[in-house]
Amino acid sequence: MLASIKYFPDRQGGRSPVAKKKSTKNTRSLFPDNQSLEENPDQLSVLPLIDITQERYLNYALSVITSRALPDVRDGMKPVQRRILYTMWQQRVTFDAKHRKCAKVVGDVMGSFHPHGDSSIYEALVRLSQDFAMRVQLIDGSGNFGSIDGDSAAAMRYTECRLQRISDEILMEIGQKTVHFRPNYDGTKFEPVVLPSRIPTLLINGATGIAVGMATNIPPHNPGEVLNALIKMLESQLQGRELSNKQLCKYVKAPDFPTGGQILNSKEELINIYETGSGAVKLRGTWEAGEITRTTKIIYITSIPYAVNKSQLIEKIADVVISRKMPLLLDIKDISTDDIRIQLDLKKDADENKVLAYLFKNTPLQTNFNVNMTCLVPTENPEVGRPEKCDLHTMLWHFLHFRLEVVTKRLENELDGLNRRIHILEGFETVFDALDEIIKIIRKSEGKADAAQKIIIKFKLSPEQTEAILELKLYRLAKLEILVVRKELEEKRKRARAIIKLLKDEDARWDLIHKELQSAYETYGKPDKRRSIIQSTEDEIIFNADDFIIDEDANVLITKDGWIKRQREIKDPNGSRIREGDSALACVAGSTRSTIVFFSNFGTAYTIRIIDIPTTTGYGEPIQKFFKLKDGEKVIAAYSLDPRVAKEIKVNPKKPDYAPLNHMIAASSDGFALRFGLETFIEPSTKSGRRFAKLSKDATIVGAMPINGSETIIAASHDTRAILCPAEEVNYLSGPGKGVILIKLDKNDFLLGFIASKGERDLMTVITNRGASKNISTAKYETHSRGGKGREIQKNGKLKEIIVKPIDAPDPLS
Repeated sequence: MLASIKYFPDRQGGRSPVAKKKSTKNTRSLFPDNQSLEENPDQLSVLPLIDITQERYLNYALSVITSRALPDVRDGMKPVQRRILYTMWQQRVTFDAKHRKCAKVVGDVMGSFHPHGDSSIYEALVRLSQDFAMRVQLIDGSGNFGSIDGDSAAAMRYTECRLQRISDEILMEIGQKTVHFRPNYDGTKFEPVVLPSRIPTLLINGATGIAVGMATNIPPHNPGEVLNALIKMLESQLQGRELSNKQLCKYVKAPDFPTGGQILNSKEELINIYETGSGAVKLRGTWEAGEITRTTKIIYITSIPYAVNKSQLIEKIADVVISRKMPLLLDIKDISTDDIRIQLDLKKDADENKVLAYLFKNTPLQTNFNVNMTCLVPTENPEVGRPEKCDLHTMLWHFLHFRLEVVTKRLENELDGLNRRIHILEGFETVFDALDEIIKIIRKSEGKADAAQKIIIKFKLSPEQTEAILELKLYRLAKLEILVVRKELEEKRKRARAIIKLLKDEDARWDLIHKELQSAYETYGKPDKRRSIIQSTEDEIIFNADDFIIDEDANVLITKDGWIKRQREIKDPNGSRIREGDSALACVAGSTRSTIVFFSNFGTAYTIRIIDIPTTTGYGEPIQKFFKLKDGEKVIAAYSLDPRVAKEIKVNPKKPDYAPLNHMIAASSDGFALRFGLETFIEPSTKSGRRFAKLSKDATIVGAMPINGSETIIAASHDTRAILCPAEEVNYLSGPGKGVILIKLDKNDFLLGFIASKGERDLMTVITNRGASKNISTAKYETHSRGGKGREIQKNGKLKEIIVKPIDAPDPLS
């Protein structure tokens, strides 16, 4: 049965949600005015909850898409940005006016047009003024407006702002009926649906936004390149040709980020991005060589990738220096002023290309900008845009046709004003030769309305002309004024004829748009040089992390609670500094260039480079910092994969089910066991690790240890049963699996653990629930085949735990 909402028609005949006191299962209802179901038994109607939910969520999604997150292809603005600029234009806070408090602007925007939090409005205002965020700033900020280091702007009560000069190009035609207006949120004012921008702001400044089910990430571009592309596209259009995306890429070569940087994509990759509207732009910082001292070589990072926090980048590089992951890099200093300048100190004989190759791979000095050119395109409804992923040609096409629409409406509005003025001037011209008669009529009239009526009847004038005559100032009755009127009338008629000609000829209007674009190009585009370098890296040095790791031996200690640390040498693992209540689980040796694998009780193996384990004399770091362990998961064993330790672990590809000389064995709490190889765990794993066993429900791995296959497995269960069997009877698996039955357990019994015995002296010591200890060895008990119930080692009681021998220091590496 579908869940549903129950409704009562309200008093005005509509529907209102109502609350039901006695609701049926899967039914939800609400009653207004304290009405009950018993009082209105015939007025109840049922609507499926899924329908109501879909309708409401769809409305919400559409609102976010069209009114919050996505920019309009025409003016390149999101609603909050558009409202900020329009409010400042209304308040005359233009480039030639005084700065005004941001708090005043934010308050007016919120009160009139944007009924959301003031912080979101202020953040949008701040971003419009940041030279490292916007390719062309639209707002001129005074005060602390944040920094590329991630510093936030000062509170809005301290900062001031005004529009930049280029914002005039976006707003100057707003009062000429060029764009559609709609009521604001409370219906007291009107706001523009789109701004009549003369410049393609969307491509110049880019946009980032996350809507419902879609997002946008448009990179900024060079203003000169975009305006030039529009001009060339328009010229081709007037000649009857259409430029393809590939041809347009001759003018719009690549994104141009405010922070500069080097774009690594090939020409073909960039063309594909502009043809599909999506793709990854590979961006890295730029550098230059500095001086060479007696002991060091200095290089300077001169730009960083777009949207990268400079202070965080420096921290990442400083971590590389401190951890000695790049021994050729000695120090880092931030000596930036208004320009980016980060000093790197290298060893004198260091190859700077290798150092930078490491930084490009392991720090945000190189990033990807994932392009997603989704925006709102116009529809038949002037108030609603349709989300669409656009290519370069489509975005430029929409802007050009938007300019045609704006220019047409501007000319129509100008013509309408001219016609009204011509009408008035014609009235002046008509009555100037009869001024004496007009004055007599006025003097004999009983008032303004009477005089107007008599003048209309006498001279056949319109009410508007008559009103203008009656409001005429006395000095305008002079002889020379008629010449001024006739001159103005002729000029207005001439301009009206020119506009009528333009409105009848679309090509003429395109020529006008071409001139305006050319003017914008000369003013804003031509002087603005490209900041991001376009340079592919075909001959670049290939980075190999192993080349920069100092090869030295180290010991790694891991505790039962999962704390790991690295030291040059650990003579006594049990005497090492360990947190209270914790104890050593394993201590292994290996080269800093090798890896170590940790096995968990959930059947997962986690591999990490030994160099990546922090070196310390303290407690170390929790293993959860390096891997994503699940709730209840813990490490039960560790093994060094240094070739000097893990000898002969290669699997024979012709016989994958045969165990190599050195491999692992593991057993689970439900009595199963498996053998598996180590070769697949040599390379570092992801944080999620790699599976080495598939467990039954509620079962866990109770132990894992390296063997060669000649050992005897000694295992004991909680119900005092033990089994001794040859290790080679446990099947070797080439991949993760459940294994085979080691010992058959009763329903409530479980395996405590096991050891791999190499001789009679290898004992398993167990503690009973009464505190007594027992030894199990091959000297005391006979060996049997796996899969049986084992032997009972004690008639009464239970086994509590297996005594683990103290951890010895690892053998020296040969």
